[in-house]
Amino acid sequence: MSRFNHKKDFTLKDIIFLSTVTLTAIFLIVLFLPRENRSQYQFDLGRPWRHSPLIATFDFPIYKSTDILKREQDSVLRFYEPYFEINPRTSNEQIEKFRRDYQGKLQGILPHGYKQLIETRLQTIYKNGLIRPADYEALEKDSIRNIRVFTNNQSSVHAVEDIFSHKKAYEYLTTVIDTQKVNRYILQRCNLDEYLTPNLKYDPEKSEQLRKELINSVPYASGMVLSGQKIIDRGELVDTRNYDIIVSFEKESTLRGASDSQATSRLLGQILYVTTITLCMMAYFCLFRRDYMDKKLTVLLLLSLYIVYPILTASLIKHNLLNVYLIPYVMAPIIIRMFMDSRTAFFIHSAIILLCAVSLKYPYEFIATQSVAGMAAIYSLSELSRRAQMVKSALIVTLTAAIFYLALELVHENELSHIEYATYIYIGISGILLLFTYPILFVIEKLFAVTSNITLIELSMTNNEILRKMSEVAPGTLQHSMQVANLAEEVANKIGAKSQLVRTGAMYHDIGKICNPAFFTENQNGVNPHDKLSYDDSAKIIINHVRDGLKLAEKHHLPAVIKEFITTHHGKGKTKYFYISYKNQHPDSPVDETVFTYPGPNPSTQEQAILMMADAVEAASRSLPEYTEESIGNLVENIIDTQVKDGNFKECPITFLDIHTAKEVFKEKLKIIYHTRISYPELKKQ
Repeated sequence: MSRFNHKKDFTLKDIIFLSTVTLTAIFLIVLFLPRENRSQYQFDLGRPWRHSPLIATFDFPIYKSTDILKREQDSVLRFYEPYFEINPRTSNEQIEKFRRDYQGKLQGILPHGYKQLIETRLQTIYKNGLIRPADYEALEKDSIRNIRVFTNNQSSVHAVEDIFSHKKAYEYLTTVIDTQKVNRYILQRCNLDEYLTPNLKYDPEKSEQLRKELINSVPYASGMVLSGQKIIDRGELVDTRNYDIIVSFEKESTLRGASDSQATSRLLGQILYVTTITLCMMAYFCLFRRDYMDKKLTVLLLLSLYIVYPILTASLIKHNLLNVYLIPYVMAPIIIRMFMDSRTAFFIHSAIILLCAVSLKYPYEFIATQSVAGMAAIYSLSELSRRAQMVKSALIVTLTAAIFYLALELVHENELSHIEYATYIYIGISGILLLFTYPILFVIEKLFAVTSNITLIELSMTNNEILRKMSEVAPGTLQHSMQVANLAEEVANKIGAKSQLVRTGAMYHDIGKICNPAFFTENQNGVNPHDKLSYDDSAKIIINHVRDGLKLAEKHHLPAVIKEFITTHHGKGKTKYFYISYKNQHPDSPVDETVFTYPGPNPSTQEQAILMMADAVEAASRSLPEYTEESIGNLVENIIDTQVKDGNFKECPITFLDIHTAKEVFKEKLKIIYHTRISYPELKKQ
């Protein structure tokens, strides 16, 4: 029996599903990977040049940095004067309109002495210029001091402070008049704002052309490097000047060599890179963990983690947002370890960081640091049962990552003064973010129908509704379940299986006996209802405790992994007491064996096999006439050997060594439970 002999063939539907999700994962990851040209050198400002001496192979300009160029362009834009076209007819039209209104409706309202004053002020407003409120706000927002006003191909400069907006013009009219102590009620009746119509219109075409001319007047380069000139030598510090020259050299190299074929080859390389890693991951599952591939939600969980981190990393790099060490990459192996196993967690984590590294400037330090942090996370949190464990694990992971990254920097820098301390802050924040793994586990359980140790521990508590009911209705069954749980947990610890899983499964494997507790010997008190039933009827009642248990599990929403213990703890075995008794009673009649056979299936995991052995051994041990080392040993050997002979373990990954270990554990534990004593020798007579 091998741990990996329980593989089943994939159906066409399985192959289509796996192919679809795999291709989708590859497509999404490649879609988000950065496409821009990557630097062929690894360098940072203020750090030594690690490569061989860099010599210019052609003449190129030294481009200014983005910040310097932006400052110079902002400085020259202070002289920017947007263009406005003036409409000379607007002034005459509005003043003429005021005169007509005065001769009509305003003559009886406005005193005659102020007619000329209003006309004069309107002329001043239109002479200086009246613009729309939105244009005036834009000028103030951009701190424009002057504008160019043109008409008939002639332009003049006007100060913005002298120009009128609608509000400013109205205040100018009313303030001047108000100093003459004119009744404001009379002014409001005049509606002077009716004569305020913008006569300046913004010209976006001429204005934008002027803006571009000013920006283009700023030189993009601050010098030249000639072919053959040494740019920087190995070990030299990369100062601001060298940094600009190296960046300019790479930029010019890109401009000279950029082509569609390079973009195509880069995309092809990314596709091959992602596809190779993804296929290696799928091969691992097909060869070693096919049981995970049988569950579609488990596949979706793994691929979700596999996709999220590369996309998140690529997004940060593309938008130049934050340091990637801020991302808690080790959260992925922790989550996988909680629901699966350590080897799968490390393999997936390795694949994830390889995918993320292709987007980074310094991939090797990243891969090394995250690999070590992942190992620390996996082995510091083998089983999560208390919140304090998560805090401890986060601390271990953070310290491990920081110390290892420091070691890498010391190897390359040799001086503490050159160490980039900001990265350690990001590593610390990433460690804090790991604490959110605890609530995330709950969300993942609900979304992907998986069960963590935390849930298993909560279920195994005897104050749960269904176990509390068992203690009231079938106390003997509860005691039996607890003994089986102790035996199974000890075996799981010895052979490296999931101890908490098998313990919780043992607590619930016989919940179906709650429906007819008196028909099971552990709950009987001198009265056996089977005495009044035929053997086949009794067998049906006993077998039904599996079906009843499954119904109760559905009713109480127990996880699928617990339901599997209920259906497999007897496998496809027989109710041998009633089966043999029936055959003895009807020696010449054919027997319908299905009446005496449990529905199954047989165990498919180590934990289910352990529970089957522990359940049978514990139940049989209660019927021993005497408890000696020999009788217990013979009982354990006979029961488990019979299970092996009947083929109960053919479909599960348990080895003969595991079975031998389980036998030894059962023998030792049963001897302790029943307090067996060694037989004292008798004194021989002389």
